Amino acid sequence: MKKSLLALAVLGAFAGAASAQSSVTIFGVVDLNLKYVDNTGTGDRKSMGTDGINSNRLGFRGIEDLGGGMKAGFWLEGSMSPDDGTAGGQQWRRRSTVSLMGNFGEVRLGRDYTPSFWNTTIFDPFGTNGVGSSLQVSRAATGTGGSNGAAQATYVRSNNLLQYLLPAMGGLYGQISIAPSEGATGAAGGQYEGGRLGYAAGPFNVALAISQQGYSITPNIKYKTWNLAGSYKFGATTLMAQYNDEKLGADAARTAAPQELHEVRWLFGASVVVGQGEFRASYVMSDWKNDNPAAAGDQSADDASMFAIGYVYNLSPRTALYAQYSKISNDGASTFSVAGGSNQNGFPTPGGSSTGMEFGVRHSF
Repeated sequence: MKKSLLALAVLGAFAGAASAQSSVTIFGVVDLNLKYVDNTGTGDRKSMGTDGINSNRLGFRGIEDLGGGMKAGFWLEGSMSPDDGTAGGQQWRRRSTVSLMGNFGEVRLGRDYTPSFWNTTIFDPFGTNGVGSSLQVSRAATGTGGSNGAAQATYVRSNNLLQYLLPAMGGLYGQISIAPSEGATGAAGGQYEGGRLGYAAGPFNVALAISQQGYSITPNIKYKTWNLAGSYKFGATTLMAQYNDEKLGADAARTAAPQELHEVRWLFGASVVVGQGEFRASYVMSDWKNDNPAAAGDQSADDASMFAIGYVYNLSPRTALYAQYSKISNDGASTFSVAGGSNQNGFPTPGGSSTGMEFGVRHSF
C-alpha cells in the first residue's frame, strides 16, 4: 500500500479564504536480481543486476484541489541503484514536473518521458526493462551496436518540456510536447518537438507517435523518430506489436561521422496471465538501413534480432518474483549485448551473440 501524507492547506492569513485539500504520496520500487551474461568473444559474467521488471525509483507526487474543477500537481522521481546503495534518486532525473489539470486536459512543464518512448515501453511485454527490453537492440536508445551507432539524447526523456495532454475523450488520448534547445548545439541537446495520438476501446489499443530533436546546427542534422504500436487483448492473453523508424539525417555538406544513420525496428510480443503469474515473450528485429551512399563500406547487413521469454509470479500486489532469458543474434558488424549500453563484460565480437538470464524480486511501495 502506498503511503500517503494528507494535509489541509489553510489560508488563514486571508479573511474569508477557504481551505483546500492537498495530498502528497511517497512511492518507489526496489528491484534486484542475480544476472548472468555471456557474450561471444568476451566471455561471461555473473553479477547482481537491477531494473529487471521495473526500474528502481524513489518519488514524491502531490495534488492540490484549486476548486472549480482545476487541480495543481507536482511529480519528483529519481532513479536508485539498490545493489550498491547509490543515491542517484536525489537528482530527480526520471521525472520532475509541475502541472495544471482540469476539464481542458493537462499542461505539464519539466523533465519527462517523450511521446515516442511511451509507445516503445507500453507496447513491450517487458516494459523496456531487463534482459528482454526491446531497447537492447536499438542504436538510437543505447548509442551502441556497432555500425556507427549514435545515441539520441531525447530518446527516453527530454529536459525543459512544455506539454499538453488531452482530457478524457472516450477512448481518444494524446499529447503534444516541445522543448527549447537553450543554446545546446550538439548531441546532448537541441530543440525537441513531438506528439502522440492513440485510441483505446475494449480489447484494442493503438497509438502513433512522432518526434524530432536537433542533433547539430552546423551542419544541420536532426534525429527523427516515428512509431506505430498497438495491442489486442482476448481473455488472459495480450498481443503486442511495434514498428519504429529512427533516422539521424544530414545535410549535403555532412562528411564526418556520424553520417546519415537509419534503423527500423519491429517487435512482436505477448503476455499471458495464469493465476498469480504472467508469462511474457517477444521477438525484436533491428534492420540497419544505412541510407547514406557516402558511408564507408556496406552496412546494410549489420542487423540484429532478439528473442526473450520471462515469467513473473506475484506474491502480492506489491511483491513479485521473476525469471527472464534473452538471446541477441548479431549480423555483420553489429555488437548488441543483452547488458545494453552498460558494457557489463565487454560487447560481443562483431556478428556474435549475447545471452542473458536474470532471477529476481521486485517490491513496490
